[in-house]
Amino acid sequence: MNPITVIRAHVGKIGASLRKAAVPLLVTGLVLLLSTAYVIKRVIYLVGPGEAGVHWSLFTGTEVDRVYGEGIHLFPPWDRFSIYNVRIQEIALELFVLTKRGLQVHLSLSIRYQPQYDMLGVLHQQVGHNYVKTVIIPEIEEVLRETVGDMFSEDIYVTGRTVIIKAFNKAIERVAQRYINVDDVLIKRIILPESVSEAIRFKLTEKHLIEAKAFAVEKARREAERKRIEGEGIRDQLKIIASAIPDGQILTWQGIKATEEIAMSQNAKIIIIGSGENGLPIILNAGAGTTINPAGQNTAGRATINPPGQ
Repeated sequence: MNPITVIRAHVGKIGASLRKAAVPLLVTGLVLLLSTAYVIKRVIYLVGPGEAGVHWSLFTGTEVDRVYGEGIHLFPPWDRFSIYNVRIQEIALELFVLTKRGLQVHLSLSIRYQPQYDMLGVLHQQVGHNYVKTVIIPEIEEVLRETVGDMFSEDIYVTGRTVIIKAFNKAIERVAQRYINVDDVLIKRIILPESVSEAIRFKLTEKHLIEAKAFAVEKARREAERKRIEGEGIRDQLKIIASAIPDGQILTWQGIKATEEIAMSQNAKIIIIGSGENGLPIILNAGAGTTINPAGQNTAGRATINPPGQ
């Protein structure tokens, strides 16, 4: 027999055998590959930056007293390993609540939160991954409905933010009891129906106008009272002066007082000309050329006095 023919026959038999075994080998290899990948996935866990893990054992349950930090961790394939984001996170929340009179108010909130790192095992055991929807949002909603439900629309418009922020402190304390830290709750918007907002703005404007008018009236009343008291003081002063100065000498005394005040002025030049009756000088305003005689008389002779610095 020709050797080439024999070789071809053997090659054909080998090829037929390989073709028959190819499918089982391919299936076996694929199964081994998938099994290996599955085992690796259930055995090797990678905790990334800003993450932490909790281990659950088939035999002992959740490890509540240990939190696994960043890095690679190995566990038996029959155990479970849950990874949590432990950074500060933020969610936006849109709520519609009713006021005391049944008016719907739209609140736009932003909540910043973070799970308590040391208590992550307890959080996983008692609440689980979905703690935002099962703890944080329900607590915030409950406090808002209680607070806004006891307020009128006018109160919400004027002091709503302050009151609601105080109420959030109560919600934050409740959430903290579930091993979650709420860093802050921000009120982005408080939206009332436009017609209600317009009515409230008009009402507040009118209120401020009334208060301004009342203030003006009170101010005028106090000014009148001040002037009355001042007049009584002047009257009493004149009575005392009249009792101490002989008759007909009050005007002379007033002239002396006026002369002293003018002479002490730092803003005008005073020209004194001679002397008037009873020794009172005649005072001339150099700028206007007007002569003033406190005693009502004119005399001759001139002398000029300049205030210091003139």
